[in-house]
Amino acid sequence: MQQDESEGLQEVIKEDIWGSIKEFLGWGFHWTEDGKSIHITIGLILLLILAFLATSFALKLVRTIFTRKMETDDKLKFISVFKFIKYVVYVAVILLTMSAAGIDVTVLITASAVLFVGLGLALQELFQDLIGGVFIIIDKSLQVGDIVEVDGKVGKVFEIKLRTTRAITRDDKVIIIPNHKLISDTIYNYTQNHKTTREKVGVGVAYGSDVQLVTALLLEVAQEQRGVLKNPKPFVLFEDFGESALQFSIHFFVNDSFTDPRIKSEMRYRIDTKFRKNNVTIPFPQRDVHLFQGPTDKN
Repeated sequence: MQQDESEGLQEVIKEDIWGSIKEFLGWGFHWTEDGKSIHITIGLILLLILAFLATSFALKLVRTIFTRKMETDDKLKFISVFKFIKYVVYVAVILLTMSAAGIDVTVLITASAVLFVGLGLALQELFQDLIGGVFIIIDKSLQVGDIVEVDGKVGKVFEIKLRTTRAITRDDKVIIIPNHKLISDTIYNYTQNHKTTREKVGVGVAYGSDVQLVTALLLEVAQEQRGVLKNPKPFVLFEDFGESALQFSIHFFVNDSFTDPRIKSEMRYRIDTKFRKNNVTIPFPQRDVHLFQGPTDKN
């Protein structure tokens, strides 16, 4: 009998405690109008806090998985971009939590959708640049030190930011490239696979020249030129029978294609000197002009 009374007392105490907890969790702001009600309670606030903590833990886990194999610079860029994603996720968690708690979030979602559409249209290129920066970081299609050609300009990349990439041109000018151009346009990356690139210098010689001598002289120029690699070996191509000259080109390999205009200029000086010493003529276009005198009127 005493045991039954003790168990009953415990049940009453539990019910009182649970009732007090529910009352405490239900305490807050309650507003009803036109059949719609909004309840902002301590329980809802605690639920939001728990949802925030769980979401924060999940986001940190995702960030750790994506950045564990990244280099330090790429990791910092990715974390900066990840902040934008985190804010969007937090907003979504708030709306879902409030909806699960029984609050009608239709009005909030509609207003948010209109706001995001307006922002998306106004900041379309900005978002494209940010997304482009994320893709560049993840797939490593472009890195600091790469030599690229954009809109006919050749530059060496020295900084990759979230929105733009900066490169210095051969005439020491900085070109600022929006990141969306690097993923939507055709970009020539001279050093994507390796630092070695193949270059060439073209020259025309007069018809009747000793083509074997021309080939030997061009190879000598390449072999004597500082900055030209010995291996792979330079080679000469007899490209075409031109309108007024035999067209040749000397192909060679360099480790720094960014400074190759200087190497090509020095090689042209050497070619001119060697051709003069060996009586090889570099022709210029010539035209024969024939004048015909028409019949004159006789009065």
